[in-house]
Amino acid sequence: MSTVTIDDLVTWRDVARVGAGDALGLSPAAWDRVQNASRIVERIVESGVRAYGINTGVGALSDTVVDRASQSRLSRNIILSHACGVGPLLAPREVRAIIAAQIVNFSHGHSGVRPEIIRHLAAFLEKDCIPDVPSKGSAGYLTHNAHTALVLIGEGTAHVGGRSFNGRDALEAIGLEPLVLGAKEGLSLVNGTACATGLACVAIARAERLLDWADAIAALTLEAVGCQMAAFDEAVLALRPSKGIAEVGRSLRKRLAGSGLVAAAHGKRTQDALSLRSVPHAHGAARDVFENSAAVVNQELASVTDNPAVSGTPENPVVSSEAHAVAPALAQAADSLAIAIAQISAMSERRMDRLVNPLVSSLPPFLASDAGSNSGFMIAQYTAAALSNESRRLSAPASVDGGLTSGLQEDFLAHPTAAANKLLSVIDNAEYILAIELMAAAQAHDFLTSMALRADGTDRIHRAVRERIPHYADDRPLSRDMETLRTVLSETPPPALD
Repeated sequence: MSTVTIDDLVTWRDVARVGAGDALGLSPAAWDRVQNASRIVERIVESGVRAYGINTGVGALSDTVVDRASQSRLSRNIILSHACGVGPLLAPREVRAIIAAQIVNFSHGHSGVRPEIIRHLAAFLEKDCIPDVPSKGSAGYLTHNAHTALVLIGEGTAHVGGRSFNGRDALEAIGLEPLVLGAKEGLSLVNGTACATGLACVAIARAERLLDWADAIAALTLEAVGCQMAAFDEAVLALRPSKGIAEVGRSLRKRLAGSGLVAAAHGKRTQDALSLRSVPHAHGAARDVFENSAAVVNQELASVTDNPAVSGTPENPVVSSEAHAVAPALAQAADSLAIAIAQISAMSERRMDRLVNPLVSSLPPFLASDAGSNSGFMIAQYTAAALSNESRRLSAPASVDGGLTSGLQEDFLAHPTAAANKLLSVIDNAEYILAIELMAAAQAHDFLTSMALRADGTDRIHRAVRERIPHYADDRPLSRDMETLRTVLSETPPPALD
C-alpha cells in the first residue's frame, strides 16, 4: 500500500488511487490549515457570535440559536437525523473515494473540524474499515456522508477486512474510540460535495480505461468487416479539428497498421456504414467530453465545498454562509460524460450487429459454428441492445431535475450525486456492451484466419481474448464469457501498442 499525501493540489487520479486501496495522509502545511480552522471555530463558540451550523440550527432552522451546552448534541443529532439512505450499499471502492474527497475538502482549512476527525477517517482508509453507505437518498450530498459519519461516533455499521460490524465494534477492531463531536463538526461531516466528487473520481478512472478499450475493440471489428481505411487518414480527420478525433484516428491507424485483411478489402466499398466510418467522431467526442469532465472534477477537489466556510484568524474569525456545497458544474459534467459513453455504447452494439447479421455480413450467420443447429451470438446481440437502451434512458440529465427541500430554504437542487451514480451505471452497461462486441469480433476473426493476416495490434487483442475464453460453439452459457471479458475490460488496459 502506498500513500497519497495531500498538500495543495489533489487530482481525480489521487482520489481514484485511494479508492483502489492506497492510504491518504496530509502534509505539515495541510495539517496547519486544519488546525487553524479548528481554532477559529473554537473562538466563535467562545465569543457566542451567531454563525450558521455552529450555534444555529441547519437548513430551514438556520435562524434558531443553539446554546453552547447543546452544540455538541446538535452535531450528533445532525448525523443521526441525516442518515436516511436506502437501497443497495455502495461498493468499497466508491466509499473509500468519498472519504478521500471529504478529507481533501477538510484539508483546505475552511471547515473547522478538529484534526481527530481527519485522523479517524484516514484510519478507515488505512485499515480497510468501510462504512456501510446506502446508494440512494441523496438529493445533493447529505445522506451518503451521514452514513460514514455514523461510524465515527460508534453508530451505524461497517465492514472491516470484509467482516460486518456495528459502528462501535468496527472502531474497536481498528484500535479507535468513538468520537464526541464538537460544534460545527456534525454539519461539516454531512456537508460539501465529497459524495458526488468521490463517485465522479471513480467514474472518471473507469471511463478513461473504457475509452481506450473502445478504440481497441473497434479496431478489431473494423478489421473483421474489411473497413475502408481512407476515412481515417490523418489529413482527412484534420478537416474536423478535434483533439479527441485526432487521438482516436491515430490509435486506429496504429492498431491496424500492416493488416492483410484491411489491405484485401481496399476499394471493395465506396464507404462504410456510419457505425464503422464515424468511430473517430463518436469516440473522439467522448474523449473531448472526458477531458472537460475530468477538469471539472479536479476543480471540485480544489474547491472549498463546506457551508459555512471559516476563515481569518482565531482573533478575527470570519464565517461566510455561501452555496459552495451546491455543485451544478459537477452534475453537468457527470451528465455529459454519461451521454458520451451511452453514445459509444450504442455504436458498439451497432458494430456488433454488423458482425452477426447475415443481411450485411459475409461472415457465418450470427457467427455460429454450425448455423441452424447453433444460434451463435444471435441472443448476445439482444443483450447488448437491451443494455444500450437502458443507458439511453439513464442519459436523461439529473442536473435539471430540480426539487424543493427543507421548507423552501433549499429550493434549488443540482443533483450531482444522482448524476454521478447514473454515470457509474452507464459505465457498467458500457463495459458489458463492449465485452460482447469484443467477444463477437474475436469469433469473427476465427473465421478469417485463412484469408489474410491480422495486424499485429489487433492480433494482440485477439490473443488476449483467446487466452481467457475459447471459440464459441454453443457449448456453454455465453453469460460466463461476457462476465470474463467484462472483468478484463474493467481491471486491465488493452494490449499495448509498441
